Amino acid sequence: MVFLRRTMLLRYLQLSAMLALLLFISSFWLSQGAVRDCGSAWQPCFYPITPEPPLLPGEWAEPDQASPLIQECPGQPFQAWRLLLYLKSSLADADDILLEPYLQSWDQLLIFMESLGTVVSFFSQKVKEKVVLIRELSLRHSTEAHGKRGPPYHSGLQTPESFGLKNGVYRSVRSMTEAELKAGVVDFSRRTDSGCRTLLRLHRSLLWLKLMLEGLAEGSDADGRYKTPGELSRDAYKVALAPHHPWVLRQAAEFVFLALPDRQYFLQLVCVQSQREATPILNIIIHGLALVHTQTQRILAEHDMLELP
Repeated sequence: MVFLRRTMLLRYLQLSAMLALLLFISSFWLSQGAVRDCGSAWQPCFYPITPEPPLLPGEWAEPDQASPLIQECPGQPFQAWRLLLYLKSSLADADDILLEPYLQSWDQLLIFMESLGTVVSFFSQKVKEKVVLIRELSLRHSTEAHGKRGPPYHSGLQTPESFGLKNGVYRSVRSMTEAELKAGVVDFSRRTDSGCRTLLRLHRSLLWLKLMLEGLAEGSDADGRYKTPGELSRDAYKVALAPHHPWVLRQAAEFVFLALPDRQYFLQLVCVQSQREATPILNIIIHGLALVHTQTQRILAEHDMLELP
């Protein structure tokens, strides 16, 4: 018994040490500039949500399946219908991605990530910094172009219009890439705080989440066993993010995934109680993520930006 307790204590100490090292290294890794406090002229707190939960259109369902009504899930911050609404809105322009709803999609995905507990705070914090940076770049460009600051801050809310995302050069992925290439702010040999490089990091993280959700939507193996969320996250990480991370971060990530909640907790986040109920809803979310990821991938590839340092 004493040996078992010592073994468990050693394991928790190793996990704590790796997490501490991970957070320390993150201060040097992929620096995206300073992140200001919520409610400043540069960073939004949240956007007011007015639409009601929509009945999703047929093209957002899996083939040969009816679109279920994804309803408001009482008592929790993450709402799948809001995420899907923003994903669909980001695809409103043919052959492009609108950045305002794209970033609002990430606002919802951040809520999802933060619902998993502090163990994923490293990943969610890095994503949050990137979302903030693109909004900062858009506002900065809008301010310089019009010679004035955005609307004043009121009531703890920032409107999307105040960030120049409605009609500025950061309106869409295509307009941003073209504007930044023309301005010479994208460097193909060293790290810069360009919107294109920042978007690429978000793009890779989107793939990680998509692959993890695909695993959650799958059935059990031949022995009736389901993979744990930790195993699914680790497998997705190895494909989407690990090839772009140094060895130390890859090792630390292994410990992080061990502490993720169980599968039932993930199912509750999409407001279901069983795997049978979860699969069709997860498939719709996955399909929306895949459409946005594919379109973003195409635009970045056209400009040779898939391997920006």
